[in-house]
Amino acid sequence: MNIHEYQGKQVLKQYGVAVPNGKVAYTVEEAVEAAKSLGSQVTVVKAQIHAGGRGKAGGVKVAKNLDEVRAYAEEILGKVLVTHQTGPEGKEVKRLLIEEGCDIRKEYYVGVVVDRATGRVVMMASEEGGTEIEEVAAATPEKIFKEIVDPAVGLQVFQARRLAYAINIPKELVNKAGQFMMALYTAFVDKDCSIAEINPLVVTGDGNVMALDAKLNFDSNALFRHKDIQELRDLDEEDEKEIEASKYDLSYVALDGNIGCMVNGAGLAMATMDIIKHYGGDPANFLDVGGGATTEKVTEAFKIILSDKHVKGIFVNIFGGIMRCDVIAEGVVEAAKQLGLTRPLVVRLEGTNVDLGKKILAESGLNIVPADSMADGAQKIVSLVK
Repeated sequence: MNIHEYQGKQVLKQYGVAVPNGKVAYTVEEAVEAAKSLGSQVTVVKAQIHAGGRGKAGGVKVAKNLDEVRAYAEEILGKVLVTHQTGPEGKEVKRLLIEEGCDIRKEYYVGVVVDRATGRVVMMASEEGGTEIEEVAAATPEKIFKEIVDPAVGLQVFQARRLAYAINIPKELVNKAGQFMMALYTAFVDKDCSIAEINPLVVTGDGNVMALDAKLNFDSNALFRHKDIQELRDLDEEDEKEIEASKYDLSYVALDGNIGCMVNGAGLAMATMDIIKHYGGDPANFLDVGGGATTEKVTEAFKIILSDKHVKGIFVNIFGGIMRCDVIAEGVVEAAKQLGLTRPLVVRLEGTNVDLGKKILAESGLNIVPADSMADGAQKIVSLVK
């Protein structure tokens, strides 16, 4: 789960991470009032969307007076920002962070991630702050320093200080930078983050070490432990179909193709998308109904697929292990009847109660194309869609 920058800073502040003073605003008037209350000589107006690259897209402005705050707020609110992370459709800005300016002496990068190779948390740092870390990794990988954290003892003070020295934090601020990193790591672990990225981390003219930007992502599987984080979810930033899928415990990710996929099991779902591509088609989604799907769950999955106006046909690919093929068949028939399905539908069933499942489909009176194998089904739906 993603949250906005201002929310991330509120979370980090609880752990002693230094952040600039700021307020969220939903209207131009709220932005001006926020700037007045901050009383800063320089005010930063920042678009709040779930994507990076906002500055390059015109979503971050520095205002020297209240008139400029008003002008920038009017310009950014309601604007569709297109960044490298939003895709060409962009995202509409519905809220702003109004923040006090600060005297930036130097910018750095600090991030905490889970390293799949070692199975441990890693803290990364670089003196190339303000730049996309992917660009730094590609152009100057030697400028990225890492500390692998032993989960039994957590990030150690010497590791944080070693990172601070490696990225050339001024010597007099190494202790402050170390404390900052320790607090960031604690927040990462306590809140079950999947990433905590500070870009840039800045040292200021008055000797502070501060998070000028903050990106926190959370492991969705751990959200039941963090009601406070769940409350930060902004549904406006998420795909409506993915929101609906989450209500029924369906694993759904929208894609940009035209063949809807309904599969049980993440591995089979990935293989299904691959084989559709192999035969010249484009999957419209990843959808795993799971091992214990009910007729209701399958019906809802169908509704979600069909709510995508780009879907021209559907491929149902089920291997019944825990899942029974007759349950899937009943769900498919029920959904098709409820929704008045007119788009091509190819169904491949294999496994538990497969004969019963095929019988239910055959006797439904619906125009359902049976498939004998995954390859056969993929070829058929690609052909029907084209």
